[in-house]
Amino acid sequence: MDPTQNQVPAKGVDAVLVHSEAMPEGSETVKGYDFNQGVDHHELLKTFRYSGFQATNFGLAVEEINKMIECKKKAIPEGACEYNLDPTGRDPTNCTIYLGYTSNMISCGVRDTIRFLVQHNMVDCIVATAGGIEEDFIKCLAPTYLGRFDLVGKELRKKGFNRIGNLVVPNDNYVKFEEFLIPILDKMLEEQNTDGTLWTPSKMIHRLGKEIDNPDSVYYWAFKNNIPVHSPALTDGSIGDMLYFHSVSNPGLVLDIVSDIRLINSQTLHAANTGMIILGGGLIKHHICNTNLMRNGANFSVFVNTASEFDGSDSGARPDEAVSWGKIKMDASPVKVYGENSIIFPLLVAETFARDYHQNKKDLSD
Repeated sequence: MDPTQNQVPAKGVDAVLVHSEAMPEGSETVKGYDFNQGVDHHELLKTFRYSGFQATNFGLAVEEINKMIECKKKAIPEGACEYNLDPTGRDPTNCTIYLGYTSNMISCGVRDTIRFLVQHNMVDCIVATAGGIEEDFIKCLAPTYLGRFDLVGKELRKKGFNRIGNLVVPNDNYVKFEEFLIPILDKMLEEQNTDGTLWTPSKMIHRLGKEIDNPDSVYYWAFKNNIPVHSPALTDGSIGDMLYFHSVSNPGLVLDIVSDIRLINSQTLHAANTGMIILGGGLIKHHICNTNLMRNGANFSVFVNTASEFDGSDSGARPDEAVSWGKIKMDASPVKVYGENSIIFPLLVAETFARDYHQNKKDLSD
């Protein structure tokens, strides 16, 4: 019997048992949370950084946002800004933070997370869709309800219910919104005609935040803290419906989008450093990235969405594509988390803005 018949061929051994080189110095090992230590949510979320996959991207996003926060606290270096006056009238900081989100973030409970950030002056500029504006005011007038993803559309329509994913909004909510909005539009038109007021989408949102006078509202706090809110497609929603109705019954109101693009681009050019936190894609993602092109890129960036890059859309584009356009700086360390924001964003805020805020409160009380 040939003794070599019971031996694995050397070719197979060499292929399977390839010798490894030493790992680069500083390589991090994969490790998760040990629940034998009890349940500590902060420690659990800290381990995400070393867990791999999207958990690691989450951990990197926490680090990137904390860089924004620390940069914001530092004094502005002399000569760092192109303009001496911030056109928004806000007190300048060393890091101007842009927050962008799509309308579903206001429709769901993430609205309260966003309201916390705006209430405590943690962001400097907001870009949202039309739905991301109107749904905030509508929630001040009437509630949104939990439903199911599989509710039948035609049955909902018969009952006057509108579905947003697994949320349900009675159509009467939009009737209440019309009752709130139309008198304000009348007043805006009057001020345009008598005082020469030039209305823009951001000025209109500022006015609505004042009129709603409700601390549950994101835009009430944006009004109080003079945080500009941009919605370049403001007509793409219920607000657009109401503007149409108003233009028929009481024509003449003008919203100037050119003044708003000048405002946001001037704010960006003024900034010493910039950070972008963008929840979702489409218009809001591109608008914030494009304004940062004016300064040859943002210093810090976090994208969170579920879109892939393979259709060529900006929604799914990875941060490196934005680097190629000059929308993120070449020496930056941007992060994209592939995940759904109703889960991801409150956890991100918990590990960044909220921890910093409550630690500062504790330090002051001590």
